[in-house]
Amino acid sequence: MTTTTDRPAPTAAPQRPAAVRRGRRPNAGRIILYTTAFLAALLWLVPLLWSFATSIKPEGETTITPPTWFTANPTFDAYAQVLGRGDIIRWTFNSFVTTSIVTVLTLIVCVLAAYGFSRFDFRGRPWLFALIIGGILIPPQTLIVPQFILMTQLGLVDTYWGIALPQVVAPVFVFILKRFFDAIPRDYEDAAKIDGAGSLRILWNVMLPLSRPILTAVGIFTFIGAWNNFLWPFLVTTDPDTMTLPVGMGTVMGGYGIQYAQVMASAVLGALPLLIVFLLFQRHIVTGVAGAGIKG
Repeated sequence: MTTTTDRPAPTAAPQRPAAVRRGRRPNAGRIILYTTAFLAALLWLVPLLWSFATSIKPEGETTITPPTWFTANPTFDAYAQVLGRGDIIRWTFNSFVTTSIVTVLTLIVCVLAAYGFSRFDFRGRPWLFALIIGGILIPPQTLIVPQFILMTQLGLVDTYWGIALPQVVAPVFVFILKRFFDAIPRDYEDAAKIDGAGSLRILWNVMLPLSRPILTAVGIFTFIGAWNNFLWPFLVTTDPDTMTLPVGMGTVMGGYGIQYAQVMASAVLGALPLLIVFLLFQRHIVTGVAGAGIKG
C-alpha cells in the first residue's frame, strides 16, 4: 500500500518591482542630463582651476608660450604680495558690511511690498504694481547719474550707506515674492485672524515661515549680486579705506602693472568667499529655486 504525502506547491521567487528593475538600466534621458551637468560643471571649474594654477606659478612662467597647466616650482609668493601691499582684508570687511546691508534691506523692502500687493486691495494697486514690474526693464546703468547726484547731496559718498542704498531696490524680487505669496492658501491667515492676529503678526508668524525656501534663495542671490557689484562702488568711493573688494583689487592691478600671477591670486581670493557661501548654502539654493518654480 502506497501512501502519498501532500507536498507544498513550489512558490515563485519574489520579484522586484518594475521600477527597481528599470532603475538599474541606463536611461537615455538620465545620461543626457548627467552629461549636460558634467559639461556645465567643467565649464565653471576650468577657469577657476586655471586661475589657481597660474597664481602659484613664478611670475616668469606666466607668460611662457605655449601656456602650461603645471609648474615645477609652485609658489605662493603672489598671494603674499597681494595680501601684503593691498589692504585686501579691509576691502573684504567693507564688502561684507555693505553686502549684508544690501541683503537685509532688500529682503525687508521686497517682503513688505510683495505682501502688500498680494494680500491688500487699495486704490491704484494694479497701476503701482505695473510700475514696479516696469522697473525690471530699466537698465541699472541709466540710474547711475541721478543716484550719484543724490548720494552727493546727502553726503553719503565714501560711506557704507552710499554704497548699499542704491542697490536695495529689486523689482524682480518683489514680483517673485508676490507670486509666491499668492500661492499660499488664505486659510492660514483666516485661522490667525480668528486668534486675533494683525497683519504684521500674520506676516511674521505665518507667511515668512512658509516662505523660508524662497526667502533663502532671494537672500543668497542678493548677496552674490551685491558682492560682485563693481560699477557703483567704483563710482561712489574714492577713499581706499571704504573700497569694496572688487574695486580694491582693480586699483591694485592698475597701480602695479600687469602681474599675471598676482592678478590670478586676486581673482581667487575675491571668489573664495562666494565659493564658501555657495558650498554652505547650496541645499537652500536648490530648495528655494525649486519651491519658487512650484509656487509661481
